[in-house]
Amino acid sequence: MPHLLHSDITAPILDSFRYLYKEWGYGFLETPYRRGIVIELTLRGLSVKEEVPYDIVHRGVIVGHYRADLVVEDRVLVEVKATRALTSADERQLLNYLKASKLEVGLLLHFGPTPKVVRRLLTHDRH
Repeated sequence: MPHLLHSDITAPILDSFRYLYKEWGYGFLETPYRRGIVIELTLRGLSVKEEVPYDIVHRGVIVGHYRADLVVEDRVLVEVKATRALTSADERQLLNYLKASKLEVGLLLHFGPTPKVVRRLLTHDRH
């Protein structure tokens, strides 16, 4: 299996996601899941920032703002969803957040009826 970019960070994120889903299952709103992931990652010794603000810039002008759910070790962007089903818009949102943040690796953690993880890579040469 080839080495995945930032696998040293994504592996404990995925472990935390699996642990939390096993403990809680489906049914809570997004906020408790996000906070639970923060606790798990902190216990694993990782640096986690919540609700990280980013500007969306066009031709040097700020045209919008958004907040990433989590940024782990300043290298991996994490979006948490607690909906019945993921949509293509959720995955596009993750890619757009990667573009705006200039981070290269993003994870979408879905605490739905069936747990799901989407991993996306957007290298700097593709921005």
